[in-house]
Amino acid sequence: MRTLALACLLFFAPAFAEQGLTSMLSQDYLQIYSNFQGSEITVFGALENSSDVGPDSLKGQIVVVVRGPDALQTVRKKERVAGIWINRARAKMWLPSYYFVASTAPLANIASGETLRRYELGLNNLQAEVVASDGSARPYQAALVRAQQKSGLYRENPAGVEQQSTAFRVHVPVPASVPRGSYTVEVYLFRDGNVIAAQSTPFYVDQAGFERRLFEFAHQKPLYYGVATVLMGILLGWGSTFFFKRS
Repeated sequence: MRTLALACLLFFAPAFAEQGLTSMLSQDYLQIYSNFQGSEITVFGALENSSDVGPDSLKGQIVVVVRGPDALQTVRKKERVAGIWINRARAKMWLPSYYFVASTAPLANIASGETLRRYELGLNNLQAEVVASDGSARPYQAALVRAQQKSGLYRENPAGVEQQSTAFRVHVPVPASVPRGSYTVEVYLFRDGNVIAAQSTPFYVDQAGFERRLFEFAHQKPLYYGVATVLMGILLGWGSTFFFKRS
């Protein structure tokens, strides 16, 4: 639903909007090395107008959303059976592996709940694609969102858009545990509760250097990787034994 709504908006908006926006990223490719401790990217841009609208007419609320690649995640519910806590009920659903939303004001002050749900703006408005669920999937989704918030992969900042005149800027935190893959940065311009302009920009997070070669080797040739890991363990064990005997 969100993708369709955004696609329609991007296609039709230039034809009827008297006000638009342009946005860019500080970098479109984030490389992860073994010593990666987290980083941030900057989304910046400006409001634009058509020739018949003066600069003083430029106004509106800005919402910036960053989504990571969708991931199939399983949430389990522990239940106490015969005095022992075990995993019983579960739900499997697709949700973004990373989600960050920043705005110039609280989302509830920018648009109606229906509009926020249509574009999936805000943690409470994410629409999971449920694969399987024991009962209603909503409690499982809420638990997953809380877990992602604790890990720093889901964030919501109602005052995260720094705006000065027609220019704006957003700092997007990238935690050390950020998943690799294709990300999307969506910038929305609201006026009177309606989206009047939007822009979508991709960027990529991937491993680099030796870590990338090791990752590709492990996934493309798992048998050789397993054999190499066992041989390395044997070699390290033999080396440790030899060293401590000499000491």
